[in-house]
Amino acid sequence: MMELPEVITISRQANKELAGKVISQVFMPTNPHRFAFFYGEPESYKPLLTGKRILLVEGSEMFVDIKMDEDTTLSIGDGVRITYGDSQTQIPEKYQLLLAFADNTFLALTITMYGVIFAFKGEIDNIYHQQSFQKVSPLSDAFDENYFLSLFETEKKKLSAKALLASEQRIPGLGNGVLQDILFRAKINPKRKVFTLSAEEKKNLFQVVKSTLKEMTEAGGRSTETDFYGKKGGYESSLSSKTYKDPCPVCGGFIMKEAYMGGSVYYCLYCQPYLK
Repeated sequence: MMELPEVITISRQANKELAGKVISQVFMPTNPHRFAFFYGEPESYKPLLTGKRILLVEGSEMFVDIKMDEDTTLSIGDGVRITYGDSQTQIPEKYQLLLAFADNTFLALTITMYGVIFAFKGEIDNIYHQQSFQKVSPLSDAFDENYFLSLFETEKKKLSAKALLASEQRIPGLGNGVLQDILFRAKINPKRKVFTLSAEEKKNLFQVVKSTLKEMTEAGGRSTETDFYGKKGGYESSLSSKTYKDPCPVCGGFIMKEAYMGGSVYYCLYCQPYLK
């Protein structure tokens, strides 16, 4: 799923390719999806977007926002697969939205499990989209150790490490995907209660959050995800659905996979012991 490293990467690439293009046609879903979340009725997207010129594309930690003239925005969130191409590129058979541009290129948005596609004029009444712009980015200087430690002070002590870092977008763009390597590097079990963390462990976790997200972003995203051109990111994920059957890259031990808080978590039984 697209998280902060992919949002930043895709936004930069999309801005390079799409800025200045004019949307000549808008095609509605070929495959209606139960978990495709639109802003308003998707049928309204065709008249809203047709004829618009793209001004710029910017990432906001959780969303890729395509800004157009007439104060119009197309916002792409987590769970959306992007296909960009020209007349020689095969258009996906199934998509939730397809934009055709005047220069014979296209942008197809496809949702597999769940995904967010918002098109709107002006501002949008969606708390997650608002938080993307309002909350402090973990890649910024403002996200310092004091700010990070304040998250522990304002939340319930019984929260788990996963809940604190990757739920309710306390840290925008940090989701269940990037969480796995962060906790692995910090040697913290995802189910461990945050009140059991020592001051030194919290300090180390802060440094790992900053350094890991920076490394992932500079590498163009994770190897488990694709960028605007459909290429895998350069950061090789240590723990993911594609690697958990391998031995731990640090100790050679067994990697656990468990369902936890609405998603899978992966952790090494030895490097990340569960301390109650």
